[in-house]
Amino acid sequence: MFGGLPELGISNGEDLKETLTNCTEPLKAIDQFQMENGILLPTLQSALPFLDLHGTPRLEFHQSVFDELREKLMERVAIIAEGKDEDRYRKLEELLEKSFPLVKMPSIQPVVMQVLKHLPKVPEKKLKMVMADKELYKMCAVEVKRQIWQDNQALFGDEVSPLLKQYIVEKEAALFSSDLSILHNFFSPSPKTRRQGEVVLKLTQMIGKNVKLYDMVLQFLRTLFLRTRNVHYCTLRAELLMSLHDLDISEICSVDPCHKFTWCLDACIREKFVDGKRARELQGFLDGVRKGQEQVLGDLSMILCDPFACNTLVLSIMRNLQELLSQDALPRDSPDLMLLLRMLSLGQGAWDMIDSQVFKEPRLVVTRFLPAMMSVVVDDHTFTVEQKLPSEEKSSLSYPTILEPVSGNRVACEMGLYYVLHIAKLRNKNALQRLLPALVETYNDMAFSDIFLHLLTGHLTLLSDEFGTEEFCSVVFDGFLLTSFSSKENVHRHTLRMLLHLHHKVLPSYMETLTKTLEPPKQCSEPVKELYTQLMEKLEAHKKSPPPTDETPSLDLGLHPVTVPTTTSTPTTPL
Repeated sequence: MFGGLPELGISNGEDLKETLTNCTEPLKAIDQFQMENGILLPTLQSALPFLDLHGTPRLEFHQSVFDELREKLMERVAIIAEGKDEDRYRKLEELLEKSFPLVKMPSIQPVVMQVLKHLPKVPEKKLKMVMADKELYKMCAVEVKRQIWQDNQALFGDEVSPLLKQYIVEKEAALFSSDLSILHNFFSPSPKTRRQGEVVLKLTQMIGKNVKLYDMVLQFLRTLFLRTRNVHYCTLRAELLMSLHDLDISEICSVDPCHKFTWCLDACIREKFVDGKRARELQGFLDGVRKGQEQVLGDLSMILCDPFACNTLVLSIMRNLQELLSQDALPRDSPDLMLLLRMLSLGQGAWDMIDSQVFKEPRLVVTRFLPAMMSVVVDDHTFTVEQKLPSEEKSSLSYPTILEPVSGNRVACEMGLYYVLHIAKLRNKNALQRLLPALVETYNDMAFSDIFLHLLTGHLTLLSDEFGTEEFCSVVFDGFLLTSFSSKENVHRHTLRMLLHLHHKVLPSYMETLTKTLEPPKQCSEPVKELYTQLMEKLEAHKKSPPPTDETPSLDLGLHPVTVPTTTSTPTTPL
């Protein structure tokens, strides 16, 4: 406990023990020891007997004086460090030399830690001693740890790794949330709110203003993204940069070539729309990538691969397509649409670009899927109009099921999936029944990704009353969800999540079949088993006391319906 005192010429318990062992008059020896090692203030000696008369132990008195002096010293260290004296760091280094031998003494340790914290460059020898001792390392301020981490990537990786795992767990928990709503979903929190998350704040604090540590974290994120293909690492890459931006850490923001692009895109994500002015700004950044600096495209593609960025881009594309339809204009003639598709394509190709290290924008082929997309939009509109005509005026046209390119083109696929969400938002049951089964065959099984299923299940709550018909249940379950639930556990989970909310709306005979089909096999994970148990309990409770019918919430649909120009003989209705 008192190790290090002899090095400074101060007696400790061992010295007292030796004195008492070898002396002939113990009381005199104790007095002598107290005189030599007490507070060296002549006027104090005559005052001490008064404390004895009050029954105050000497230990209590010395401890209170010690605590007071320690606080004053720590305050003084902070004042020196924050001052303008050119000599200030030399003074602190001298104090460190004197106090470091006592670093293991609990009462002195805070002083040593305070000095270490305020030294911008701790002597390497001291850093190594701190790093070698787990207890000391643990007690260090983050300012000291940064100096250790910047030359020890493995140690920094050990510190960061649990935070990155926690971040992914939190994102996945949000996607499998028990809430099922179109109003409050995965994409509802604003960028600023997301940046207040525990992991982002901790990483921001760990990095401070240290560019080297920031680069290390980005390298960890790239490596993990490559290893797992998990797009949430792309979200964290953007959130971390914007968190440093919020704190005005110019030392880092000024050297990250993605800063201004990410800042502009962040404003678009906040509005959930890319307007014309910001579109031109973003285009300027992309066009400004000079020869020899193409590597920045790898980082930009990661920023655009963030699901929050992707969501904003596709919602903007959908709105753009509807406006073009209302103006009777061709998609390829819209520069804003072409830019949105360019950015979506760059984001969707992030993994391939970083993996291949070929930093070139993917070629954008729009001649096939854009006309196909527009034809489906027009057909759906025509179908809606036709349903309102007298039966003798209806045509015998058959309507296409979905864009044919969604199975071979990831940008087309993303747009196709969002179009399905759009028609669900408009409660267009007929279009949904035609399009949903075609999503079984999508590029990379994108229709069975957690993000799409999270959004789809929320959107289907708008059509909750339709689950009372066998036709609709058959399309949603047999035609789509049940085609892959046995091979993809996440589909099983999302299906159960949705049924927990809508079970009382589902046709009872169909619900009975579903409960048998969805019973988890033994090797299933705990979350699936828990959801199934909850569903069975709810069904049991519902049998005893049926709940009142839900009212569908009123909505701001986000994607504004537009009027499509038609011939004079056909009435116009919103898309």
